Amino acid sequence: MDTFYTASATATGDGRNGHGRSSDGVLDVDLASPGSNRPGTNPEQLFAVGYAACFHSALKHVASAHKAPVADTAVTADVSIGTLPTGGFGLAVALHVEMSGVDQETADTLVAKAHEVCPYSNATRGNIEVELDTVVA
Repeated sequence: MDTFYTASATATGDGRNGHGRSSDGVLDVDLASPGSNRPGTNPEQLFAVGYAACFHSALKHVASAHKAPVADTAVTADVSIGTLPTGGFGLAVALHVEMSGVDQETADTLVAKAHEVCPYSNATRGNIEVELDTVVA
C-alpha cells in the first residue's frame, strides 16, 4: 500500500471508561461504556462516525468519476456490538445512504461502487456483516 496519511490516537484509563486523544489534539474525548450513564462517547460511536464519513467521501468520489449529478447526500452508519457464538464480541454495520439528483438504479450502482473503494468497507469486508440501503429523495 502506498500510504499518504496516518492517524494516531491513544486511549487511556479503565478500558472503555477512559479517555481518547488524537496525536494532534483535535480529537480529545472522554470514553464511556454504552449504558453506563457516564458522560462520554464509546468506540462504536467513533467507528460509526468514521465509517459514515469515509463512505460518504467514497460515494462523492465515485459519483464525480461517473459524472453523476448527485445532490443532498448523507450517510448514516448504525454500528452494533454483540456476542459471537465463539464467545467473543463482534460488530455489524448498516449503512443508510440518502441522495437526490439521480434515479434509484443509478443510486444503487453508485453505492455498490463506493462500497468497493471505501477503505472502511475494504477493511471490514469478510470480517463483519455490512448491510447497505439507498433511498433517493
